[in-house]
Amino acid sequence: MKTRIYEDLGRECQNKLEWLADMSRDPGGGVSRLLYSAEWVETQQALKTLFNQEGLKTYFDEIGNLFGRLEGKNTNDETILTGSHIDTVKNGGMYDGQFGIVAGFMAIKYLQENFGRPYRNIEVVSLAEEEGSRFPFTFWGSKNIAGTVNAAEVNELKDAKGNVFGDVIKQAGFDYKPIDKTRDDLKAFIEVHVEQGNILETEKVPVGIVQHITGQRRFTISVKGQANHAGTTPMGYRKDAMNIAARMITAINDLAVAYGDPMVATIGSIALEPNTVNVVPGKATFTIDVRHTQKEILVQFTDDLRARLNAIAEQFGAELEIDMYMDADPVAMDPGIVRVIRNTCDKNKMNYKMMHSGAGHDSQIMAQAMPTAMIFVPSRNGISHSPDEFTDVKDLAEGVKALIGTLYELGYQK
Repeated sequence: MKTRIYEDLGRECQNKLEWLADMSRDPGGGVSRLLYSAEWVETQQALKTLFNQEGLKTYFDEIGNLFGRLEGKNTNDETILTGSHIDTVKNGGMYDGQFGIVAGFMAIKYLQENFGRPYRNIEVVSLAEEEGSRFPFTFWGSKNIAGTVNAAEVNELKDAKGNVFGDVIKQAGFDYKPIDKTRDDLKAFIEVHVEQGNILETEKVPVGIVQHITGQRRFTISVKGQANHAGTTPMGYRKDAMNIAARMITAINDLAVAYGDPMVATIGSIALEPNTVNVVPGKATFTIDVRHTQKEILVQFTDDLRARLNAIAEQFGAELEIDMYMDADPVAMDPGIVRVIRNTCDKNKMNYKMMHSGAGHDSQIMAQAMPTAMIFVPSRNGISHSPDEFTDVKDLAEGVKALIGTLYELGYQK
């Protein structure tokens, strides 16, 4: 690819991202585009117009996923899909999700202009929802494509203002998709996304090729000791729930360090009762988020974790409750498509890193229905879900360049 054309792709990406963001700016300075909101409808319709202007065949599915298709010339029953989600968190940034849509559009535009019609159909999708920021449900867009969701799961859900999902979807002009209505023409999905971490930036690598999306287990831990007077209870007589929880938290951290990368364990929140300055805490409740790329190691770690927490609770005579409320398996990306991406980067002498994703993405849902892979570009300071999200124009261009080569191999070669 000629250097000047390549640089122009990065600048045009940035312009398109700012154009999309301007439709959904909020008072906090970020972007708020929640599922089926007025901002969401406006943005999806604007993208539809943009896709039409470039000669793509556009259509919405039942629930509002938007597709732009470059028709294949030799087959109608094979489609290569790329894209990401259009929704944002509240007061989010302009790269998470929508860069994958813009990258897909720019790649298809480039391929059409330089190589004409592909052998297979190539489509860009603007997925309706991934974040779960309006309703307590995630991956609504990709789950409908993969056929892993039904109306009963969401119909009665309410947002923060009391709006009911079943009403809101119809007000936006959409409806539910039959659970048995899935597409058999989709042969691959490639998602380009900002990393939402700092590995690529720290290592000064512009492209990440994702091999796995980590599995997650989440827990709520309750430690029950005995509340008592802070001044009259000697240290040796205490069942201080905070002290016990602190020892548990240190043990969890030490265990994760001992397991080594890519194991991560995070204590995200902690609450004390009665939570006042002059009372020995009688109860401590905290959360644990554990992630790893291999299921068996994730299971072994949590088994070890339980054993250590139980031992500490027994040592201090405390009651312990361990509630695992999330158990999501790791998802491997398709080795064949990963190989295509890697060969593309090698062919174009691109600097890249083989890596895993520590965050969840639509790709982990799509992988249940079709061969799937991901391409990452750096996030400045690892910041995401914030107005401070930023990716350099040169890195945007690298992501699009990797996608162009990948879509060419998958869509133009017999």
